[in-house]
Amino acid sequence: MIFITLKLKKILIAALIIGITVIAAFFYAFPHIKLHKIAKKELSIMEKLPLSTSVEAEYSNSNVAEENSEGSEDQDKKYIKWIDFKVCYPAMEKALSLDIKSHNTEHPLNWIELLSYLSAKYGGEFSRYKEKDLAELVNKLKSGSTMQELTCDMKYYNYYLEAYGAILGQFVGEYSVEVENKNNPEEPIWEQRYGLKVFSPIARGYSFSDFDDFGTKRSYGYKRKHLGHDLMGSVGTPVIAVESGIVEALGWNQYGGWRIGIRSFDQKRYYYYAHLRKNHPYNSNIKEGSIVKAGDVIGYLGMTGYSVKENVNNIDTPHLHLGLQIIFDESQKDGINQIWIDLYDIVKLLQKNKSAVYYDPKSKDFFRKYDFSERLLQMQD
Repeated sequence: MIFITLKLKKILIAALIIGITVIAAFFYAFPHIKLHKIAKKELSIMEKLPLSTSVEAEYSNSNVAEENSEGSEDQDKKYIKWIDFKVCYPAMEKALSLDIKSHNTEHPLNWIELLSYLSAKYGGEFSRYKEKDLAELVNKLKSGSTMQELTCDMKYYNYYLEAYGAILGQFVGEYSVEVENKNNPEEPIWEQRYGLKVFSPIARGYSFSDFDDFGTKRSYGYKRKHLGHDLMGSVGTPVIAVESGIVEALGWNQYGGWRIGIRSFDQKRYYYYAHLRKNHPYNSNIKEGSIVKAGDVIGYLGMTGYSVKENVNNIDTPHLHLGLQIIFDESQKDGINQIWIDLYDIVKLLQKNKSAVYYDPKSKDFFRKYDFSERLLQMQD
C-alpha cells in the first residue's frame, strides 16, 4: 500500500513538472499574451505601483485579440496602457459648470484638474463622489492655494491629469457658432463662446435609449467584451460627429457593419461609429481622409453588421455603436494595449450640445443647420 502511494506521488510530481514546463514554454514563446485573470490582478494592485509624472502605467488591456508586431520592445515604452474611466455624470457636469462660469475671472478653474484631484482623492472610484468635496477644493483655490500645492502629496494626480486630459481635454474651449437670428431666420448670426464644443452623437430632435452596457458579453466571431456604448434608435436617425477630426476609416467591417472611424486632430482620440444604415450609410460629404467638424452629420443609424457579406442587416435592434479609443502611443491603435472608454456618463454630458439638422431632398441627405468653427472669428460691426 505504501509502495502504491509513493508511486502515485511520483506520478503526480512528474505531471506537475511537465505542466509547469509547458506553461513556461508557452509564455516564453508568446511573452505578449496576458491572461484575463492576470490582467485583473494587475489592476487590483494599481494603487501599489509607482507612477512618475510621465506615467509609467504598465497595465495592459487583455480584451484585445490582435497581436502587437513590436512585441516586448513596446512594453518598455513609457506611456499609459490602461485607464478605468469611472467619472460620474454629476461630477463632470458640476466641474464643467465651474470651469465655464469662472472663465476670464480672477480665479479660472480647469475642469480636468478638478476631476483629476477628485479621482486621486477617491482612488478613481467616483461612487464615493460628494459635491461638498468639490466645493471645498474650489474654496481653497479661490482663497489663493494652487493646484500644485494641493496635489503635491497625491501620488496619482499626475496620472489622472494626463489620462483625463487625453479623454476630455479638448471638449471645452473657445469657439464660434452660428445661432438663429430672430429678426431674420434665413440669415443666422455668428457668436463667440466658451464652453462645451463637442456634440451629442444623435441629432437634435431625435430620441434614443441607452444603458451602461460597457463590458457586457458579445459572442459573434469569438467571445469578447463590448468595448463601446449602444444608443438604440430609429433607422435613418442622423448620426453626428462628436468632435472635429479626420475620417480615418470608412467602409464595411464584419462586426460593425458600415462604420466610420474619426481621429481627433491631436491624434489622441479615435471615435468609432458602427452599424450604420443599409444602402445609404454615410452622408455624401464623408470620404476617407476628409475633415469633419464637430456637429456635422456623418451618417445614419441602422442595423448592419455581424456578417462577412457587405450591406447586410444582421443586428436585431437598430442602434448606433459608439466607441472611443484613447491613444498615447501609435502602437496602441491596433496593438495589444488598446484603451476603450465607458461612454455612458460622457454621452449624458454630450446631451447639453445637440446639432440641429435639416433634410436636403435633392441629395437625400441631412446636413447641420448652423455652422461651427473652433477658430475665433474676427467679428465686424
